[in-house]
Amino acid sequence: MIRLVYNLLFPLGLLFFLPGYLRKMRRRGNYRRNFGQRFGFYGKDVLDPLPQQRPTWIHAVSVGEVAIALKLAARLRELEPDFHGVLTTATTTGFAVAEREAGDRLRVMYNPLDFWPIVRRAFATIRPKRIVLVEAEVWPNLAACARARGIPLALVNARLSPRSERRFRRFRALVAPTFCCLDLVCVQERKDVERWASLGVPREVIKVVGSIKYDPEETGVDTPLALRVLRSCGIGEGRPVLFGGSTHPGEEEILATVFLRLRAEFPSLLLIIAPRHVERTPKILEILQARGLRTALRSAVEQNAGVEPDCLLLDTTGELRNWYAVATVVFVGKSLIATGGQNPVEPILAGKPVIFGPHMENFASLADSLLAAGGAVQADNGDALELKVTELLHDPKRQDRMVQNSLQVLAKHRGATERTAELIVALQPRRDGG
Repeated sequence: MIRLVYNLLFPLGLLFFLPGYLRKMRRRGNYRRNFGQRFGFYGKDVLDPLPQQRPTWIHAVSVGEVAIALKLAARLRELEPDFHGVLTTATTTGFAVAEREAGDRLRVMYNPLDFWPIVRRAFATIRPKRIVLVEAEVWPNLAACARARGIPLALVNARLSPRSERRFRRFRALVAPTFCCLDLVCVQERKDVERWASLGVPREVIKVVGSIKYDPEETGVDTPLALRVLRSCGIGEGRPVLFGGSTHPGEEEILATVFLRLRAEFPSLLLIIAPRHVERTPKILEILQARGLRTALRSAVEQNAGVEPDCLLLDTTGELRNWYAVATVVFVGKSLIATGGQNPVEPILAGKPVIFGPHMENFASLADSLLAAGGAVQADNGDALELKVTELLHDPKRQDRMVQNSLQVLAKHRGATERTAELIVALQPRRDGG
């Protein structure tokens, strides 16, 4: 009955939210390509190879989840020599990264909207032997269709923010039937077991494996790329770099102000900003130039080598991890003005000390562990950020200690990718499926 009401209301909700959704897609660009896949319509390039494969269907919302999916798919290929997969994503940026890095055994598509006729058409096309959802994407129709067909359904790197948990608890009667469809939930820490069980997930399917996102494995960083770009605009190695990673509105202004103050003491300091959403580039460029900063765009700097910039603005997608290697100190975005925080692991694995603001709700456990171990520092505002960066730039030994401490925090997650992949491979089709 709950799912019937959900499907009856879905078209109304779609009509209500569709204008805003389309505006957002248009800002991010390239939204027309493969748009029909969101409604379960697939071209010949998709239909021809799929019927022979029975692939593993992995769904990842955007860029961060796609990185986890690619890491997991690589391990699954090692365990299953005949592995074939379909990787679906919801955003154009996630699609671009997935398409660039997926390889020939992982077909990239857009995820279908969770409306019963659309989901049924997607299942008929993909014919998956298992479905793997990354972090938080459990949709009612997708879960129910998997259960009806006896297809194992796994949620990996399961993430449950305090806000989501409160909302799910309030509507437990509505969400529990969907969570009951899960055959495997891979959680990051032991305390997460009770949280997911309280929402209706069968306790026996919840496994503590650590975080794939925090698993300190080789990440295929292309350091020469960043160095080549810097050389093309006259910036040599050895200069101190203040790096703002995955910044959100309001944080670029703060970084610019902090940078200008620091330049009085560190005249060779370079500012690099990587916004979370590259479609904000024109606005950020305007903000930086209004403060008198000579700013170069990553996308144009190699073609238009000229005056050495004060700030480099990264307006490309999927390159962020390559750039952390040239940083001296990294500020983790979405933590000073916005709430939730961004992932601090990539700069840590690049061997860089990290600073974040007071809002790391999406990574609260990790942030607390890093602070307790001396593996990160927290700045509550712009003035505090300036002070923390100054202290670190003056003390390279402290930078090294912070990195070593943070790597020890991540060590408990080592092997999470392999443990997760082994559990997925062991999943068997449901006997109660239709």
